[in-house]
Amino acid sequence: MNRMHLPRLMLAGISGDCGKTLVSLGLAAAWRRRGIPVVPFKKGPDYIDPAWLGIAAGKRARNLDTWMMGSGAVVESFVRHAAGDGINLIEANRGLYDGEDARGTHSSAELAKLLQVPVVVVVPAVKVTRTLAALVLGLRSLDRDVPLAGVILNRVATPRQEALIRSAIEESTDVPVLGAIGRITGELLASRHLGLVTPEEFGQGRGSIERAADIVEQSVDIEKLFRIAEKTEPIEARERTPETTFAPRPGLRIGVFRSSAFTFYYPENLEAIDRHRAMQVPVDPIGDHALPDKLDALYIGGGFPETHAALLSANESFRHSVLRAAHRGLPVWAECGGLIFLCRSVDWQGRRFPMAGVFPVDIVLDPKPAGHGYEEVEVDGPNPFLAPGTRLRGHEFHYSRLEAPGAVDTIFKVKRGVGTGNGRDGLIYKNVVATYLHLHALGSACWVEGLLRAAGEGA
Repeated sequence: MNRMHLPRLMLAGISGDCGKTLVSLGLAAAWRRRGIPVVPFKKGPDYIDPAWLGIAAGKRARNLDTWMMGSGAVVESFVRHAAGDGINLIEANRGLYDGEDARGTHSSAELAKLLQVPVVVVVPAVKVTRTLAALVLGLRSLDRDVPLAGVILNRVATPRQEALIRSAIEESTDVPVLGAIGRITGELLASRHLGLVTPEEFGQGRGSIERAADIVEQSVDIEKLFRIAEKTEPIEARERTPETTFAPRPGLRIGVFRSSAFTFYYPENLEAIDRHRAMQVPVDPIGDHALPDKLDALYIGGGFPETHAALLSANESFRHSVLRAAHRGLPVWAECGGLIFLCRSVDWQGRRFPMAGVFPVDIVLDPKPAGHGYEEVEVDGPNPFLAPGTRLRGHEFHYSRLEAPGAVDTIFKVKRGVGTGNGRDGLIYKNVVATYLHLHALGSACWVEGLLRAAGEGA
């Protein structure tokens, strides 16, 4: 195996909402200002943070998730996309040691060990001083194999508080303090029910990133962080997974919803379509009057159809064209937001908006998540895409739920997660499947093969 020098750094936190996205965006943009190539990665299943990281770095961000993709695919993907002449920045998720169980399996810490990447932890300093030294000591001691390289203080109130915390940490641990960020006034990055607002919907996105870069440059030792990243050991480049022998019919046209309402697509999913030499046809459900002609299949990703419900509902001709295509037997794969669009209506902020009506069920959004986390299913119903018995691992994150979910046939038995409810997921009508399950092509290669196979068989 080849060993490659890939300078790398992980920005982690002690929990969610501690400021690691702010620091990650600021670092990526600050290094980019200095002409240093930055390749961003995001640990775990996520669409919105990678979109922001991609803008900050000027390069597409990739997800790294050992539960969903497998360890081998994670290492392979990292090595394939990482830069040897710059820095590879991984934003962690949740707390550093938080995984799927009490041992922290599939945590950011385990990813750091897998990729031999030094970790810098963002620590909020709200109404606390020396206690942070105990916290940092615990982070260091819980697993000595985790390469903890430093901490960055966040939300520091005063210079005196910063001095006390720095002194306490330096006297009690061997972990350096590499920066201290004060409390930020005003809203830097807008949030809502699924996390940050997507860059496509947030008009001040570029300005927010530049402000984050200013803050990080003024508050963090970015030269020291770069030196830490450069000193990482070479990483083994594992052999690539053999390409499948599957060969779809040439010239397939796969429609893909692309608008501010539907932005949740893993790059690898779209690249898998391209790799099989199928043509992606952009579809705008807000601006187009109807589906394009001569589509062989349709792929509808996730997003925020609820916040765009009025616009989607108003485009009646387009909704009807999707319904007609479903009746004709067009193969359609829809995830989460796509499921919402294909149902009869969605109830959003006290108003009900008609959707495509492929499935005779209505969608309601609740104040709290209906499903949030990893999802695993087994195919147990006939469908045009996947063989019975196939196991799929992905994730779900939705505040929506189906009213009367038993009114439609389903093809998935949920082994872990919520799905559409009652242990089921995967609504089916003719050649249309809609699910709350988000799949990643590196963990579910059979999905894209199934989509293209169904497309090639035609309606």
